[in-house]
Amino acid sequence: MNASGLATSAFVNTHFATAAAAIGWSVAEWIRNGKPSALGAISGAVAGLVAITPASGFVQPMSALIIGVVAGVCCFLMVTTVKGWFGYDDSLDAFGVHGAGGSIGAILTGVFASSAINPVYGNGKPTGWIEGNGHQVLNQLAGVAIAWVLSIIGTLVLLKIVDLAIGLRVTQEDEIEGLDVTQHGEEGYDFGS
Repeated sequence: MNASGLATSAFVNTHFATAAAAIGWSVAEWIRNGKPSALGAISGAVAGLVAITPASGFVQPMSALIIGVVAGVCCFLMVTTVKGWFGYDDSLDAFGVHGAGGSIGAILTGVFASSAINPVYGNGKPTGWIEGNGHQVLNQLAGVAIAWVLSIIGTLVLLKIVDLAIGLRVTQEDEIEGLDVTQHGEEGYDFGS
């Protein structure tokens, strides 16, 4: 909560990871589709923001670039490939960007954490795996596993409550006609002009 070297490091890392993830996503999209898209670059930037959040106060700028590129490419693959394999409904790609990006960032924090940036264990003691504290990766994996379990259980409970109260899905007729009209009483698009 102050303007310090750690705050500056977090600021720089956030920008580096965001830019690197936007580039990583765009390059992966370019390779797969023959051209990048603005939506892809923006999605990559969001993936970079999500991935660097746990790491921003613990890693050096070059590590932030690596985290960003890895997050951009991996989240692109989650959205374009893995979602198709499993067929889950994720219209806003929240899981592919936020779930995968957050998990990647948390795990890579354990790899790249640096005592030069944040001597969390005291001066001279290694913070991350690259510095010699491989146990930190296990700590990060445990944290990710706990977050996944809590998220899955919490989501299932909330989905069951919503399903019992008002239902989870609209009818197929409502989907075909369009939710703008059937649920909101408005037309989002005028295709008649």
